Amino acid sequence: MKIQEPLLSLILFSILILCSCSEEKIQTYDIVVRNGNIIDLQTGNMELRHIFISDGRIQKITDIDDDSSFEAKNSIDATGKYILPGFWDNHVHFRGGDSLIGANKNFLNLFMANGITTVRDAGGDLTPSVMEWKKEIKAGALTGPNIFTSGPKIDGPDPTWAGSLEVENEEDITKALDSLQSIPVDFVKLYESRLAGENYLKTIEAAEERGLITSGHMPFTVTLDETIAAGIDAIEHLYYVMKGCSAKEEEITKRLANNEMGFWDAMPALMASYQDSTAQSTFARLKNNNVYVVPSLHIGNVLSYLDEIDHSKDHYLQYMTDGIRKTYQGRINRVLNATEKAVQDRKDLDDFFVKLAKSLNDAGVGLLAGSDSGAFNSFTYPGISLHQELEALVNAGISPLEALQTSAYNGSKFLKQESDYGSVVVGKISDMVLLEANPLEDISNTKKIAWVIKGDIVLDNDGLQELLDDVLVE
Repeated sequence: MKIQEPLLSLILFSILILCSCSEEKIQTYDIVVRNGNIIDLQTGNMELRHIFISDGRIQKITDIDDDSSFEAKNSIDATGKYILPGFWDNHVHFRGGDSLIGANKNFLNLFMANGITTVRDAGGDLTPSVMEWKKEIKAGALTGPNIFTSGPKIDGPDPTWAGSLEVENEEDITKALDSLQSIPVDFVKLYESRLAGENYLKTIEAAEERGLITSGHMPFTVTLDETIAAGIDAIEHLYYVMKGCSAKEEEITKRLANNEMGFWDAMPALMASYQDSTAQSTFARLKNNNVYVVPSLHIGNVLSYLDEIDHSKDHYLQYMTDGIRKTYQGRINRVLNATEKAVQDRKDLDDFFVKLAKSLNDAGVGLLAGSDSGAFNSFTYPGISLHQELEALVNAGISPLEALQTSAYNGSKFLKQESDYGSVVVGKISDMVLLEANPLEDISNTKKIAWVIKGDIVLDNDGLQELLDDVLVE
């Protein structure tokens, strides 16, 4: 029997369809996060989505009504959960000498257990160990956050902090930057304990010419305007911003340069001479030059009230080794030996900084959430202190969304890593936290962590608790 041509065409078409269907492969992903509320940190908008992850990156994000077939090696039901980029702590320290290498390594667990998938190490004396940890973390041989490090700080002769690179002249500046680039570091951190103002400005300029990111303290023998003009990319702590808000900055700078006044003596004078018009001009220069500021409010409050608050029952003390605890004593003794006026001045300064952080944010200056946790910084514990910093920012009057932006969103932009980090979008590295409750409604919800995903690593509640248990010291 001869098959009619239209019928033959239909049979052949049906065979082709069946063949193509049999050859179609169902896509397999390493991790699929289903039915989660993704928070857009730029806008604060939330969308209910599925997230598909492979090879440590977000491959696809779909509406929850998408019925495409897939297989997942690890499937997470994120119903009722809120999804953010993994938190960034934008100011931590690994330091204290070889005897504290193990104690500092323990901090990696504390960061991860608190959903902190990236830290910015702002200078220390354990650079070889830090670089080894970076390598092992990247290779998957060690659980820990991504580490962006400055390596040793740059300071002047006989610096306060061990391991610092000493700069006295332009030749020293060249050698120091060559040394840092050979490590290689991710940014340059400047400190002011012994660094001459002229060398400070020249170091910033030289680093910027090399395309290096710079951040730091500021010698009080230079002005904030000079520092901004030199090209600084971030100001660590608010002392130096406050100086730039004083109507008497030049006068106070000269007195400091002539050794007529010390750093702490200058604080009441700067607070008293704060002028709103001067401050607004300073804020505008910071914003227009894209200079970030690290307020570090939480540690400021902790250190200001060491005379009043008993930390002996702090929950996180159980994760601090005896070696770390001993480093806390220096700041404690300083308060115990201070005059009543000096103690009160410090508390007044703490109150002032809370208002200054709010003013900076209102003016559109980019803020970076940083805990300043690490050895020597008494009772400011790695991991949990980042959440306490976010709470301090909100208590200062900054919105929860804006506070959240100061972590991964702004941190990734500051280090020019925003193509890989800072938001939950297709193509970026799959570092994220899943929270039990909405942090836009209550910033303390950042501590209610259900899952942490770092690349292709998934940590649930049991995994997070295991990280803590592994570094328990008592």
